[in-house]
Amino acid sequence: MNLAKTSPDYFIDITADVCPLTFVKTKLLLEKMPSGAVATVRLKGVQPLDNVPRSVKAHGHDVLSLAREDRQIAADPRVPHILIVRRR
Repeated sequence: MNLAKTSPDYFIDITADVCPLTFVKTKLLLEKMPSGAVATVRLKGVQPLDNVPRSVKAHGHDVLSLAREDRQIAADPRVPHILIVRRR
């Protein structure tokens, strides 16, 4: 899939939240989205970076990408990352 042509329809910033609230908020967003809609999830921290994408997949949705918000910064879970997901 060409992500350049995929513009997310929804956005949530969970950088200030901790697990399990990070996935709870993401799940609530996914539940209100129509099938096929794309969302951007801004997150940071070791647990959210591990748990949110895994939980999104476990609930049957697609993880399109996960990358550091600023790719100039070295890999560090303390910096914000952008997760792109599609609701099934």
